[in-house]
Amino acid sequence: MDRQRLTITLSEDTLSKIDGFIDGTKIRNRSHAIEYLINQTLTPKVSQAVILAGGRGLHMRPFTFEMPKGLLPVGGRPILEHIVELLREYEIRDILFSTGHLGDKIKDHFGDGKKLGVKISYLQEEMPLGTGGALSLSQKKIVGDTFLVVHGDILIDINLSDLITFHKEQGTVGTIALTSVADPSAFGEVALNGSKITKFVEKPKKGDEVSQLINCGVYVFEKDIFDYIPRMGSSLLEDIFPKLAAEKQLSGFIFSGKWVDVGTPLSYEKAIKEWGEKDSK
Repeated sequence: MDRQRLTITLSEDTLSKIDGFIDGTKIRNRSHAIEYLINQTLTPKVSQAVILAGGRGLHMRPFTFEMPKGLLPVGGRPILEHIVELLREYEIRDILFSTGHLGDKIKDHFGDGKKLGVKISYLQEEMPLGTGGALSLSQKKIVGDTFLVVHGDILIDINLSDLITFHKEQGTVGTIALTSVADPSAFGEVALNGSKITKFVEKPKKGDEVSQLINCGVYVFEKDIFDYIPRMGSSLLEDIFPKLAAEKQLSGFIFSGKWVDVGTPLSYEKAIKEWGEKDSK
């Protein structure tokens, strides 16, 4: 990225406020703080998100025989409600639920979203379509160039404004939020070169891992992503990511906040302990 030196004069009060953003890690110094604040202001706002909530929750049975996984309670609220509230916090208030298994129960709980201060629409899978096929249902409903996608079975503490700004700076079709784990074999593992993802492997065999960075199930996409998704039938985003990586159209945003993929009873217990404590504070 080409840079040019710029000299500006600011009041002491303004500089004091700017210095308040410096933490030595994310914001290294005053110059970095000023650039960060300008980027936050100039980055086009994203107001729409798709939540993928159509999974059958096979590993969470017997809980999911009668309740979709996204409605399982954590800290007194469904997992999906935590996600909606995160999106609302960053003014992403136009939300599309892509539902399947027991989708009517999700619709009954959330309705049109007014009680949570958002607008919710629904896209119902008539048959299991996978993450790619489920996202393709939303193509005609996406109104802007850039939108978020969130898996409906995760809990995550992430600054979405930073994620969106990072994505826009990269100029790629997609950006994946990444975190690190000791054992990536149960997740989508990635290799990075700078900010670009060079390799994506879904659930690598133990011993074949190339890094400990994994896909967290939160993405920022340009509408061009639909050019990579088959128009008909079932497909997986996880199968599309390697092609994007090969074309240098996939970026990785590493974040340090808490994250839980509620895919098993063990991880559900972890979610209850961590997010239940967070909500009680």
